[in-house]
Amino acid sequence: MRLILRFLGFLFALGTILFVIGGAVAGFFVWKFSQDLPDYTQLANYEPPVTTRVHAGDGSLITEYSRERRLYLPIQAVPKLVIAAFLSAEDKNFYKHNGVDPEGIARAIVTNFRNSGRRQQGASTITQQVAKNFLVGDERSYERKIREMLVALRIEATYSKDKILELYLNEIYLGLGNYGIAATALNYFGKSVHELTLAEVAYMAALPKAPNNYHPFRQREAAIERRNWVLDRMVENGYVTREQAEKAKAEPLGVSPRQLSPHNYLAGYFAEEVRREIAERYGEKKLYEGGLSVRTTLDPKMQAMARKALVDGLVRFDEARGWRGAQQKIDMTAREWGASLSELPALGDVQPWRLAVVTEVDDQAARIGLQPKRDGSGQLPRERETGVITADGVKWTRKKLTQTLRVGDVVYAEPMEGRKGQYRLRQVPEISGALVAMDPNTGRVFAMVGGFSYDQSEFNRATQALRQPGSSFKPFVYATALDNGYTPSTIVVDGPIEIDQGPGVGVWAPSNYDGKYAGPRTLRYGVEHSKNLMTVRLARDVGMPLVSEYAKRFGVYDDMPPLLSMSLGAGETTVMRMTTAYAMFVNGGRRIKPTLIDRIQDRWGRTIFRHDERICEKCDAEKWVNQNEPALIDRREQVLDPLTAYQVTSILEGVVQRGTATVIKEVGKPLAGKTGTTNDAKDVWFVGFSPDLAVGVFLGYDKPQSLGNSATAGKYAAPIFRDFMKLALKDKPATPFRVPAGIKLIRVSAKSGQRAGGEEGGGTILEAFKPGTAPPEYAPAAPVDPYGGPPGPEAGMAGPGPGGLY
Repeated sequence: MRLILRFLGFLFALGTILFVIGGAVAGFFVWKFSQDLPDYTQLANYEPPVTTRVHAGDGSLITEYSRERRLYLPIQAVPKLVIAAFLSAEDKNFYKHNGVDPEGIARAIVTNFRNSGRRQQGASTITQQVAKNFLVGDERSYERKIREMLVALRIEATYSKDKILELYLNEIYLGLGNYGIAATALNYFGKSVHELTLAEVAYMAALPKAPNNYHPFRQREAAIERRNWVLDRMVENGYVTREQAEKAKAEPLGVSPRQLSPHNYLAGYFAEEVRREIAERYGEKKLYEGGLSVRTTLDPKMQAMARKALVDGLVRFDEARGWRGAQQKIDMTAREWGASLSELPALGDVQPWRLAVVTEVDDQAARIGLQPKRDGSGQLPRERETGVITADGVKWTRKKLTQTLRVGDVVYAEPMEGRKGQYRLRQVPEISGALVAMDPNTGRVFAMVGGFSYDQSEFNRATQALRQPGSSFKPFVYATALDNGYTPSTIVVDGPIEIDQGPGVGVWAPSNYDGKYAGPRTLRYGVEHSKNLMTVRLARDVGMPLVSEYAKRFGVYDDMPPLLSMSLGAGETTVMRMTTAYAMFVNGGRRIKPTLIDRIQDRWGRTIFRHDERICEKCDAEKWVNQNEPALIDRREQVLDPLTAYQVTSILEGVVQRGTATVIKEVGKPLAGKTGTTNDAKDVWFVGFSPDLAVGVFLGYDKPQSLGNSATAGKYAAPIFRDFMKLALKDKPATPFRVPAGIKLIRVSAKSGQRAGGEEGGGTILEAFKPGTAPPEYAPAAPVDPYGGPPGPEAGMAGPGPGGLY
């Protein structure tokens, strides 16, 4: 008995010694690996990279910017079914263990021993995965595993289980570029996490281990098997019934990668301009990781109208110059045409145009095969889409089908409305252009098209292209005069003029577009008929330094040289600047800043930018006194007298009614604007407005060249403005331009500008005069000059004002 006791004592002593040694060794390793553990407390202030989302004015999603596609979701907003699926798949004892799961470790050891040679099963808890993803890294080593466990224990001691699970569900990578459950639900199934079915939730929970191994398209069978395994675990853990699980197993994966708003392909230039502005304002990191919510000014319907009007105008101009030939050729004998055609790059934002290849052609029709679209797994559809191009579809080429198309030609084709299976031949225009539509009262840009196709060229001709505005600049010369003592009835001579430009420079002798002279005419006539010689005379008399100052006020140029040639639009500016400047005519002369962004909110919902700077006093009052509506305080600068602004608006309305843009009259609504054609017709413009919509249109080649000897803005730019306004104002009432208090509308002779004496008819108009500037009741007879009217300043007549002569 004594020997037994001694032996037991020996064993106890040995055990104690070994325990102490083991504890010391373990303590040493814990101390060693704890020396440089990462600071787990930083998780409290963790802000993961979150997707910035850009919305249109109606709330629809335009585009997203991110390095990691993620939407952060607080744990309180995560459905219980989603939590149950991830716990069943990843860590069923999550709410029981303290960061490391001994049961899971033992289970993994046994499983790995039984399945030696196969992929080894891990035993990481969700807390360990948080430690690995955020702090430790994913190096495969025992040292890293020990560090991971130590950090997990510390995390558990510091943060609540819900906080740890929230970090995990928002951080994990779940394939196809998606991080976190919220973004994955949207981009896999087009739903929020609250709308997911049991089968969809189980598939998402199957992904954290190895998303690529369970790819929904390339590894479909493995993905379904893994999803079903998760469903079985959910049954074992009591979250769902066996019947519910079996019903979910019978469902397909149902993954359909989400497409952005159907308007997205229309708004490429707009979205890129917004991206640049955010990057300049807040930096690239904030843009791609800051989780900003950007509400833009885009009107999706108006954007579609703008793109259609501009594209139709570009195509109309281009097709008038004939067919240039196929995009390229495919060898039809080398391989099946669908595979060959699918590999060719196609413009994705020219819908409904489709890339196609000619498979057969004769005198009656050309049979075409349409470019097939690959699915998510990269596979082509089994059946090929085909169609025909008839003689009507190539009528614009003015050639026969067999002269236009050959077998193997790759072309663009557009479905013919009302003719199923029939297509019209199309070609990408060589000419380009831009269109901007904005609210003239606020500067909010409703639509912007910077070219034929953003996929073809990201260069935005609305904001980046500096082009000569030509005659569309003239209203600013006339506005300068009207704001400084002139009236719409002031007479200016339309006749030859020569200007000595100084020693060594020579004499400048400008001319009118048509080479004709109208003699003494009113300021209104000079704008309506775009008379160069009248404009130069007026600019010389007003003084180019003053004209330059007004051009700067309106933002057309930053610093315009005071040269007379600049009065004819010889400088360079952008469509955005010109549209903004014209908007100030119709809004009563108030300065506006063009904007594509209404509001920006950070990831927490705080507003960090707002375009509308007007002050609304007492808007936050608990109640209104006597129900009086709070008044907005508008402190915007007055760049032009409101009366002058209306006079210019009235004159520009005359351009549409009687001048160089009568093609616009068919819209049937009050509209105003001005054409602009530069030297050699390298640029053509139309900038105009209705009472509540300002629009600028420009056409020209990227490398400036003449649009043709007969090209004019009235022929090419104005029709685009007309087509857009027909669509944009279709359901709007015919609202007349607002007449400010103080303006007197007096009927005058359209030719002389003098009072009409009560008679009405085609020779008279209602003219707008400021107080004290109306023509006298009876005008004296005027002498005649060689151009058919009173003599000009060369004959000794002078003095601005009603009936004044220049």
